[in-house]
Amino acid sequence: MNKNRKSRTAYLAIGSNLGDLKENLDNVIQELKKLKNSKFIKSSGYLSNSAYGVEDQPDFLNGMVQIETELEPRELLKQIKAIEVKLGRTETYRWGPRLIDIDIIMMDDLVYSDELLEIPHGDMENRDFVLIPFAEIAPDVVHPVLGISIADLENRLRNR
Repeated sequence: MNKNRKSRTAYLAIGSNLGDLKENLDNVIQELKKLKNSKFIKSSGYLSNSAYGVEDQPDFLNGMVQIETELEPRELLKQIKAIEVKLGRTETYRWGPRLIDIDIIMMDDLVYSDELLEIPHGDMENRDFVLIPFAEIAPDVVHPVLGISIADLENRLRNR
């Protein structure tokens, strides 16, 4: 990483519901460790859960990864989409089954939105498969729009 470039802490949700789920997520982590202009920090354990959105499909295995990156949001998105393709993801339909899924959930306190990307990830506060592993690795991180810690968001979701 370059000392002259701004670095951000990014949190990436990873998931799979096709094939060998654990191996798929382990492979994602190995690829993220090689991400250019970035440094792998840590990952959560894996969480098994029902599909979200379109429920008539196999259960998912999900986790969260923390990296430090000098990549801008769109460049990070481009790099993680390339990892998905490298590991065998093919496009199906919205919320459909997938071999690999990597989503940018947050990047420090950045609030960013365009036609391809929303940071922080929309509706993350309603997704236990995001909040539980996120709270495992970074409970004190504060959602930049809601002003609430990840641990508190997770507790609110559990108490609904």
